[in-house]
Amino acid sequence: MAKIKTKFVCQQCGSEASKWLGRCPGCGEWNTMVEEVAVKKAEITLTGMPASKPKPISMVDTSAMPRLLTGVGEFDRVLGGGIVPGALLLIGGDPGIGKSTLLLQVATGIAEKYGSVIYISGEESAAQIKIRAERLGKISNNLLIFTENNLETIIVEALQHKPALVIIDSIQTMYSPDIPSAPGSVGQVRESTGKLMRFAKESGIPTAIIGHVTKDGNIAGPRLLEHMVDVVLYFEGERSYAFRVLRAIKNRFGSTNESGIFSMEQHGLAEVTNPSGLLLAERPQGAPGSVVLVYMEGVRPLLIEIQALVSTTCFGMPRRMAAGFDYNRLLLLMAVLEKRVGIMLANQDAYVNAVGGFKIVEPAADLPVVLAIASSFRGTAVDPSTVVMGEVGLTGEVRMIGRVEARIAEAAALGFKRFVIPAGNLSSLKLARTTGLKLIGAASVSEAMEAVFV
Repeated sequence: MAKIKTKFVCQQCGSEASKWLGRCPGCGEWNTMVEEVAVKKAEITLTGMPASKPKPISMVDTSAMPRLLTGVGEFDRVLGGGIVPGALLLIGGDPGIGKSTLLLQVATGIAEKYGSVIYISGEESAAQIKIRAERLGKISNNLLIFTENNLETIIVEALQHKPALVIIDSIQTMYSPDIPSAPGSVGQVRESTGKLMRFAKESGIPTAIIGHVTKDGNIAGPRLLEHMVDVVLYFEGERSYAFRVLRAIKNRFGSTNESGIFSMEQHGLAEVTNPSGLLLAERPQGAPGSVVLVYMEGVRPLLIEIQALVSTTCFGMPRRMAAGFDYNRLLLLMAVLEKRVGIMLANQDAYVNAVGGFKIVEPAADLPVVLAIASSFRGTAVDPSTVVMGEVGLTGEVRMIGRVEARIAEAAALGFKRFVIPAGNLSSLKLARTTGLKLIGAASVSEAMEAVFV
């Protein structure tokens, strides 16, 4: 008879304790320890794995691992060229952001090219999934819908059908009979993911699982979950905006610098092939407080408009607000403007916005934010054909940034002719690639303002 014991596991980090604790000893969070009844098995074995012996890495054959193209170009781009057979993918994102819609489109693309796909749903009925598929306008007889929560039953059905892809929606609704705890608990998520990993590796069938996220934006369950899978993708975006960004946080088969950009339309997610043109389509001409930045979304350059509004405050304490930009970074840059340039903002409300719902996190946005604030404060517009980029230090210097040539090439393709960049980057540019463009190197914020406000 199996020996049963009780333990307490943290829902945030997976730390274990023999008794209940108010505060987790691992992550320090309060009231996250939950009771689990674990069944201790005598032995756990992996069956079906081919016997192997150590051999030189140069003799390892990879020709039998052709990638599966999903038909969703941006999805394939993020993965590095398609889905690798036997891979275990984890897709996370906020509720309602479009995770199920994205994977339903991927499932349809795989079903049309490679054969049957099993879509396992533990949250929706088969009728609900069909309604979504009809809205997307893509119905395939090779797409099999299976509403089930028992992981043992799911694996048996998958081994019988031998599909080209298995999709689990979502891992928090699945349960294994071996663990006597509720679906979504730390033990169930860990055990279910482990079984799916063994299934994918032994059968060679790629498996994609959807994971819920916590209020902090992390995938719910133990952190071990992200270590077990081969690929971790995050689907992000503001629900009030149409744009969605798919990022690879972990990818054992490719780069994590790629990103895919989608637009949520009436008929599902549409790939955005020219996001820069769409982001600047409604940009006002000659309006103070508007500056264009070339932002690197992974390795893809995007042109984003930075807007600032500065007005005299009606209260004793001026307000500072930032949308799509770090609030503390905004305070730092405004302090640099006051101290190093002499623009007094102590009695001014300041608002900064990155148009399009993108969250700007790289240092190259510092100089555009500074110049947008100065432009709004002075009431002077920046030349519409000018692009600004650069990191700003506390002494007012403009520091070098990465991938300047790629940024300039993207902006030049959209008709921009004038570029204000860090002086350090100007000396390292290959002039042959920038023929016909006016490049201005700025070593400080003061020099950048002199170049912009002529």
